[in-house]
Parts: sequence; C-alpha cells; structure tokens
Amino acid sequence: MTPSGSHPTAVIGRFPRVRVLVAGDLMLDHFVWGTVDRISPEAPVPVVQVREESRRLGGAANVVHNLRALGGQVLTCGVVGADAAGRQLRAELTRIGADTAGVVQSRGAATTCKTRIIAHQQQVVRLDREDEGRRDSAAAARARGFLLAHLDQADVVVISDYGKGLVTPALLAALAAMRRRRPFPLLIDPKKANYPSYAGASLLTPNRDEASQASGIEIRDTASLARAGAELLTRWQAEAVLITRGEHGMSLFARGAAPRHFPTVARRVFDVTGAGDTVVAACALALGAGASLEAAAVLANHAAGLVVGEVGTATVTAAQLRTDLQGSARAMRKGT
Repeated sequence: MTPSGSHPTAVIGRFPRVRVLVAGDLMLDHFVWGTVDRISPEAPVPVVQVREESRRLGGAANVVHNLRALGGQVLTCGVVGADAAGRQLRAELTRIGADTAGVVQSRGAATTCKTRIIAHQQQVVRLDREDEGRRDSAAAARARGFLLAHLDQADVVVISDYGKGLVTPALLAALAAMRRRRPFPLLIDPKKANYPSYAGASLLTPNRDEASQASGIEIRDTASLARAGAELLTRWQAEAVLITRGEHGMSLFARGAAPRHFPTVARRVFDVTGAGDTVVAACALALGAGASLEAAAVLANHAAGLVVGEVGTATVTAAQLRTDLQGSARAMRKGT
C-alpha cells in the first residue's frame, strides 16, 4: 500500500508550497489559426485563411507557465529584448503570478519568437525570429549572476536549455560545484550544444532523439534504450535520467535501480509542442514536494498525456492532473 503522504494526489496537494527557480531561454510563441480550402496559383502551397491569432509563453517561459498552472511558486530568470514581444512576455509572466525579478532586459538583441501557422489542427509552417548573431552577453551574464545568487530562495532549480545562449558550460560547472557543497534538487532539460557539460544533476529529461545524440547510441528498441540510459547516467554523472519517448511513454533510469518504463496515458495526440516543458515542470514540483523519482515520473507522464491532446503550447492544472490520475486508478480497479 502507498503511504498517504506519497500518494500522487497528496503530492499534488503540496505543490503550492514548492518554490522553483527556473533559468533558461525565454520565448514567445505566436500562433496563427486558420483554414485551408485551396492551393495558391502562385506556388504549390496551401492558402491559409486566417481566423484567429494568439500568443503564449514559450521555451523556458512555458516551463514557468506549467509550474504556475500546477500551483507552484516560481522565480523566473532569463533575458528578453526591449521590444513588443519582450514586453508581452514579461507582462504575461506577471499576470500568471510568476516572480520576474530575474528577467533581464537586453537592448541589443530581440526576444525569440516562434510563429506557428496552424490549419485544421495541423501545423503548416513555423517561422522563427531570433538574433543569433546579436546575443547580448552582458545581459546573459547578469541573468546567470542572478541565478547563482538566488539559489537559496528555491526548493528546486530547473535549467530549461533551448540552446539560445543563456546556459553555458561555465554556468553548468558552477551549479555542479555549488550542488556538491550544498545539495539541492537540480533538473535540466538538455540541448545538443551543452551535452558534454551536463554533470551532477538530480534529473535530466531528454527526449528520445536527444538521448540518442547525447549517448551516441541510436535508440531503436528496448535493448538500445537500456544502453543509452545507462550511458547517460555515467556520462552526465546524474542521479537519474528520464527519457521521453513520445507515443511510447517514458523510461526512467536511476542509479542503483532497474529501469522503469511508463507507457503513455495520452488518449489522443494532436501536438507535442511544449510537452517536454510540462514534463520537467511536473517532475520539479513532485520532487520538491517530497515524491520519489518514480512518483514524479508517473505524475509527469499523466501531465504530458493531457497537454499533447491540445493544439499549440498548452498547460495542465493541478485539478486536471488529479482528475486524470483518479480516472486512471478507477479504470485499473475495473480492469482487475
């Protein structure tokens, strides 16, 4: 029998007490919604009749949004431009109740914005706006300094690395050194540029392709998945690695334990945009609330199963997650 304090619903009930410091690449997601009923006479491309537009928090900001939707307390750290997208991003973070004291404004670089054109619940094309050649090193340094100076204000630290320049090998080394002196939960959502530099985290959450690239082992089946998981545990000196595998669910590899596989609980899959952000957010809150790695993976699996049923960047609330878990428990009891 599961102790009452570690039951998933009890863990969710403790989410509002958990303070999470999120540092990473803040973005704005712009969605253009429309319909297609003809092909352009000018080129073999669909003509999208625009019906609606919306803007949502993206990248590390979507991790923040997921944490707030689940009830956690969040301190945000990152860089935005002195532009309309940056102002909107900061305003939206404030609106959802996130602390933006660590959000640094750059006058030398634009806010990263991704525009997705969607017709009939299918993404037609994505347009990325970012100044890769004009990154503001001074602004990024101020954000990194804020992160290192405010670690003691959080129960959990999340690094949401989208490869846009905020997360550097030096920052990762500093976090690892500080964690050796004073252990704290550190979760990292990794990206290719920093694969050699992740070391000593509590949990890393690569997707299948990222796990294949980082381990050097192409994941094709259960055996190659096991080899890749074991390799990443060693290479990253991590306490655990949670590999998200799309429609195949998730696989947890932890030191001194046999791998655990969690089949997907998604009822439908419309869009996986931002699902990794939901996974790392749910895991951060669960671990901060005292849950085991396995319990955190279960909660994250259910949370991801809910958001992939929506089109575009989405979040899940604590109430929705609790209801989904209860529904699954009832279904299992009926099955037995």
